[in-house]
Order: sequence, then C-alpha cells, then structure tokens
Amino acid sequence: MADSKVKVNIHKLLKEHDISLRELSRLADIRHATLSELANNKRKRIQLDHIKRISEALDIKDIRKIIDIESIEEDL
Repeated sequence: MADSKVKVNIHKLLKEHDISLRELSRLADIRHATLSELANNKRKRIQLDHIKRISEALDIKDIRKIIDIESIEEDL
C-alpha cells in the first residue's frame, strides 16, 4: 500500500487568481510565513480555519481546489 500526503495548492491558486503570496496573506488574514510554509509543504498540519479563510478570500467553493492527496512514491 502506497503512502500518501496532503498537498496545499497555494502556488497553483496564486497563479490562477493572479495574486502574490503577500496579497493572499492580507486577504485571508493569515501570516505570510504560515502561507509560505504551506505552499512549500513545510508544515505537517493545516488548520481548518486557514482552509476556510483561503476559500473565502479567493471565493472558492470546492475544498479540492485548495488541497490534494498525493501518493508518495517509494524509492526501491
């Protein structure tokens, strides 16, 4: 069975909405450093409130646009 990980699609969302990380930080009222860590998959956890704030800031109704679950390929 392959392991999986949750990926937050911050970079993709920024490109789609043509905004900067700093602008998303301002709109969603989430620290820039926190969004940067989420964007670069440096955080092990994401708060549901952050997903809610991102969805409201970018008018996203489908959570699947914000997060994905990806398989982790094992090197043998």
